[in-house]
Amino acid sequence: MDLDSFITSAAILLIVASLMITLFKHLGLGSIAGLLVAGIVVGPHTPGPYITTHVEGVRSFAELGVVLLLFVIGLEIKPSRLWSLRREVFGLGSLQIIITALAITGFALWNHWHWKASLVMGLTMAMSSTALVMEMLHDKGEVASPQGSAAFGVLLMQDLAVVPMLALIPMLAGPGAFSISIPGWKQLGIILGLFLLIFTLGKYVVPFALERLAHQRNREGFVVVMMLSVFLSAWAMHRAGLSFALGAFLMGVFLSVSRYSLQIEAYIEPYKGILIGLFFVAVGMSIDLRSIVASPLAFVKYAAAVICIKIIVMGTLCLIFGMNRSISTKISFLLAQGGEFGFVLLSSAKVLSVIDNDTFVMGIEVISVSMLFTPLMAKLGNYLAGYFMPKKSAEDIISIPDETGEIKRRVILGGYGRVGHVVAVLLHSSNVPFIAFDNDPARVAKGKGDGFPVYYGDIANPALLAAAHAEQAALVVLTVAQEKITLKAISHMQNNYPSIPVIARAWDLEASGKLIQAGATRAFPELMETSLRLATDALRMVGVPVDNVDLLVSDARRRDYELVNPG
Repeated sequence: MDLDSFITSAAILLIVASLMITLFKHLGLGSIAGLLVAGIVVGPHTPGPYITTHVEGVRSFAELGVVLLLFVIGLEIKPSRLWSLRREVFGLGSLQIIITALAITGFALWNHWHWKASLVMGLTMAMSSTALVMEMLHDKGEVASPQGSAAFGVLLMQDLAVVPMLALIPMLAGPGAFSISIPGWKQLGIILGLFLLIFTLGKYVVPFALERLAHQRNREGFVVVMMLSVFLSAWAMHRAGLSFALGAFLMGVFLSVSRYSLQIEAYIEPYKGILIGLFFVAVGMSIDLRSIVASPLAFVKYAAAVICIKIIVMGTLCLIFGMNRSISTKISFLLAQGGEFGFVLLSSAKVLSVIDNDTFVMGIEVISVSMLFTPLMAKLGNYLAGYFMPKKSAEDIISIPDETGEIKRRVILGGYGRVGHVVAVLLHSSNVPFIAFDNDPARVAKGKGDGFPVYYGDIANPALLAAAHAEQAALVVLTVAQEKITLKAISHMQNNYPSIPVIARAWDLEASGKLIQAGATRAFPELMETSLRLATDALRMVGVPVDNVDLLVSDARRRDYELVNPG
């Protein structure tokens, strides 16, 4: 592809994607559905201009977005929380895969499919889309919700199950296609060794490198090391026979306890957003409407059967595992689609002639179309769940804790220098939850030593504010000394979170005026406050009554220092 055709294709894709995202957002179906439909429009299976015929190549490249998505999810899940999900992963997830695969296999056999094709279809359709579901939960801030935790546990087990599924397909192809190149014990040793490698990198090596780069203010090096750690861990798990996404997820989990975790998420978010968007477009490009129109009844029958079986099995298992009917309904509709790993399983089965081309096309279409309708199914699930929701749960929704486990809305503190330290101490003493950021690793280390939640990050970076869930904050306090950084942070808050109050530190009255004009709720001039404190003590020491002094100072502050303004 030459430069001219590449730019033309990019322009067509961006125009169509922009229109579809705007339309589907307006309809309340979200941006993901818009991207999937955009893929159908610019794909090679519909009339009009298309961007490429190499859909599988685009989809393979765009799976880097899935890798980055799982890395970001890992950053938000501490190892302790991951361990707490073991029941959902190994219990609920395992049963969902086994029962769903058997049910769909039985349905295919009942419709006179060959037993090998039926089994492949059953295993393939038992999977759900990690990329689609986690992106939807992440956008809604529901990753830590009960339905989000259960759905994630099931999806994680599905990612682990891809390995034995891929190993089974050559066995189905016959003796000529199956050979044991590596003994099982040796394969297990490789997996454990590479897991230990990722643990060492995420726990010690990467944080050490990031700290050195942060001291040097080397942003480019910081980003390169961060991306290298993600793709190296993804490659390591792939070499062990596991999925790329699982390796990235593990690296994210190990880095989640680092004081650089939120800044890492802020840096990775733009790359993740672009690539995951391209992935959904590539899935849309896989939908061949002509093949669906050629045999619509057969397609509708199989697609409806897969979706209904998955909803029934998942909903029943959730109830058995003690979840209420509302959460069970939400999860079952959210996980009713096929998954991206199904493309890999079906391609492998087709290459080894386990399934024919018609079965392959049917499987690809069912996965793609079910993903397309997932936002609508999720809305339907939420609507039905409303009938089962206890009345008191409205309060529960309002009081869902954030990732720190705090119920109270917290304060975001920008800067942990001498002023920031004083604010942090007073907030802590008053039992007010807060999170602080500073771009000086030494001050971050001091904050950690003081026992406070201080993280490395640039408070003027809008992606960092998003990663810190600024929309949930009660207040933002800016104590950084650099006026430029403070102005940028205030501007981002004003543009994206105008309802959140911001108070800021300023050097003098002129700087205070600029911050107020930029959108700060209050700005306190440090120079003037120091002068007032000196004047207050001087007046008290020469015998002026305390009440008079306090009244004078309060009046000066109330009138924005007009009384004592030298200008």
